[in-house]
Amino acid sequence: MVLKSLLNLRKRNSSDDDTKETYKSQPSTRPASYERTLQEEEGSPSDELIKRATRLRQFFAYSASFGYLVSWVFLILILVGNTSDKPVLRNVYFYKLDLADIIPASVPNAQLINSIAQSIGLHDFYQVGLWNFCEGYLSEGITYCSKPETLYWFNPVEVIMSELLSGATVAIPTAIITILSILRITSQIMFGVFLAACVLNFVLIFVSPILPVKSRWWSLPLSIFSFASMILVLAGSIIGTVISFAFKYAAEAQSDINIHADVGTHMFIFMWIATGFTMWSFAVHSGMGCCCASKRDLKSGRRLIKPDGRIIHAG
Repeated sequence: MVLKSLLNLRKRNSSDDDTKETYKSQPSTRPASYERTLQEEEGSPSDELIKRATRLRQFFAYSASFGYLVSWVFLILILVGNTSDKPVLRNVYFYKLDLADIIPASVPNAQLINSIAQSIGLHDFYQVGLWNFCEGYLSEGITYCSKPETLYWFNPVEVIMSELLSGATVAIPTAIITILSILRITSQIMFGVFLAACVLNFVLIFVSPILPVKSRWWSLPLSIFSFASMILVLAGSIIGTVISFAFKYAAEAQSDINIHADVGTHMFIFMWIATGFTMWSFAVHSGMGCCCASKRDLKSGRRLIKPDGRIIHAG
């Protein structure tokens, strides 16, 4: 009886061992992605750690936004320059025609003739902005500014002739008449690109410090819009500079009459400051497409944060 009980106990233990071996030999039914997901969740960096790790990217994003802000301010000054006789605005113009001494001093009674020219309606100077022109006398300053017009271009022949008394005429240099058609086209193009660049830069001020920090994928569309903004501002600045210097050359090319032309220093500086800051912002957006880890890189595990704070590629 005792022998039989011992034999039954031995069989039971052997059966239990076989069951354990069978259980151990069975592969796990959990998917491989389950444990990988757990590992990713356990190793996911905290929000504070991600914030510190993306600090450099945030700095460049905010610097791009600051570049657009500065550029937008100067674009606004370009747009509103010369629209009225107010401080700062009165000094922002592309070029200025000086007709105060239109008759050269070498001509007998030149001073008297110049006084007569003023009496028949000719002003001492005409200065041109993006929307209109202003005129005035050296002794009084600006006396009148025309109403702002969309796609404005300055036609010196039409303006001067319309202000002279009936029957009075003034000889206009041939060089100026020749470039009037070119001036009209380029002035209207310049008007459009500066206005479009102002709107686009205003939008990029608020978009730049947010989207590129979240993901590097946002840097691609932002780089495209940033490139478009840079081209617009650069094209407007080049056109404005060429028009101003070309008009100055054409006005002063005639030796028989004494016409002077000045390029607007303030407008020239404002245009190229806006261009420089827009180019900087474009360079920043282009660089962020391949440099500096984003929040998405760290959360997805494509880049890892080492204990010493360094960021490395996963794998």
